[in-house]
Amino acid sequence: MCRCLNVSSSGYCDWEKRSPSLRQIDNERLLKRIREIHEDSNGAIGVPRMREDLSDEGETASKNRIARLMASVGLQGWPRKKKRGRVCPPVLLPADVQNHLQRNFTAFEPEQKWVTDITELNTGEGKLYLCVVLDLFSKLVISWSMHHRQDRQMVVRAVEMAVWQRQESCDVILHSDRGSQFRSTDYQRYLKQNPLICSMNAVGHCGDNAACEGFFGVLKRERTNRMKYPTMDAAKADLFNYIERFHNPRMRKRIARRDMDQAFSSRP
Repeated sequence: MCRCLNVSSSGYCDWEKRSPSLRQIDNERLLKRIREIHEDSNGAIGVPRMREDLSDEGETASKNRIARLMASVGLQGWPRKKKRGRVCPPVLLPADVQNHLQRNFTAFEPEQKWVTDITELNTGEGKLYLCVVLDLFSKLVISWSMHHRQDRQMVVRAVEMAVWQRQESCDVILHSDRGSQFRSTDYQRYLKQNPLICSMNAVGHCGDNAACEGFFGVLKRERTNRMKYPTMDAAKADLFNYIERFHNPRMRKRIARRDMDQAFSSRP
């Protein structure tokens, strides 16, 4: 074999007895952690989000290094489905409603800016609708509501859950699209009865609510597009598992890491 590969037998024996390098040992350690994170996500996380999770844990591995290690063992994320756009008809808004966010999804404090939206999931018993409320400061899903009809009561229940958990009493911007549920009298009345400022995006401009649309995109790519739910109860249980046992814990770790970095950077 050495003769065919034009390698000296002494060199081959030296290579075979050589102990692994520090780089190889560190790659094996990092690959073990990558496998654990990939398994915890049910095989959904790809290179970009893998790098984010490792960075939250204090790892300094580059994106190319993580991609190379994942490719060496055949690990990859779940691809996103492409959809064609559609033209939306104009919708009339109440006179006092406007877009307060203007695509500025940065919040420097909790309970400053919230976004909400509705998405649908297919089950063996029909469609299940999910409404969530996200805090733009922490990216946490602070409340949600699920129902087999996407009516205004489902939306109000989700907002009620968010209001019940509030720590402060200052006004909060609650941004949504122009769906009929968010334009309903019950929804608008509830916002006026509580310190919530209604904000809505323009028709057909999904980028105006990109934060919530982005969460739904990740939810479907990482979980629901890969699952078949025989019943609505099975879908509800899996959505609860994803929000409370996967998404929110990851966001809390990221917040803790950000606070720690800010504390160290503020030291003299």
